[in-house]
Amino acid sequence: QVQLVESGGGLVQPGGSLRLSCAASGSIFSISVMGWYRQAPGKQRELVASITRGGSMNYIDSVKGRFTISRDNAKNTVYLQMNGLKPEDTAVYYCNRYPFWNAYWGQGTQVTVSS
Repeated sequence: QVQLVESGGGLVQPGGSLRLSCAASGSIFSISVMGWYRQAPGKQRELVASITRGGSMNYIDSVKGRFTISRDNAKNTVYLQMNGLKPEDTAVYYCNRYPFWNAYWGQGTQVTVSS
């Protein structure tokens, strides 16, 4: 079973950037679609971005043009480059397959955008 560990979050000012990493304990090559999700206080967890094994990407409208998802199958790692961060991006960010499997949820990484 794959275990996923997210890192790279932190406190950043509006307009700033962060790069999140998701390291898998096992191979993610066989996982067709990987995704980054986020959960803000009082809100449901939502899929932010996804990437197929072949590199096709999808984003929710609110992050298009600002976030970039990528995956390195050789390193079993998925990344989320976040630029132009806004206060509404504040959330705990998680990676998981898409559709998600409950057994794959990690501890997440907190992203706080505030001046």
